[in-house]
Formats: sequence, C-alpha cells, structure tokens
Amino acid sequence: MKIDLAQAEWFKSSYSTSGKECVETAHLPRGMVGVRDSTLGTESPVLLFDGPAWDAFTDSVRAGDFDRA
Repeated sequence: MKIDLAQAEWFKSSYSTSGKECVETAHLPRGMVGVRDSTLGTESPVLLFDGPAWDAFTDSVRAGDFDRA
C-alpha cells in the first residue's frame, strides 16, 4: 500500500519534553497512522499502522503493558 506522506501533519505527544528522544505521529488517509523518529524528520523511515492495530497499541500503552519494571 502506497501512502503519500508529503501532506502529513506530524505531531509529538503533549507528554514530550524538549529532549531528543521523541517520536512523531500523523493521521493519514484510509485510517492509517504513521510513526517516525522526530530527530530525523523527513529522513526518518515511517512505520504504518492501520486503525485497529494503532488502537490496540495505544490501549496497551495506557494499560502499562510496556512499562519498565
């Protein structure tokens, strides 16, 4: 599937600080979500998720499934 990223509006989480270890996300056509490394900007590879996969991921984050012990 080819997604045009040229018009994507990327944003960082409101929880991000001024540090350089951030990711950016963008809501894309066809319900897709893109994720990239903010330090690389447009040069960053982009991970693409469909809506259900993104929802499952964010639900797991909220549930603490990825918290470090």
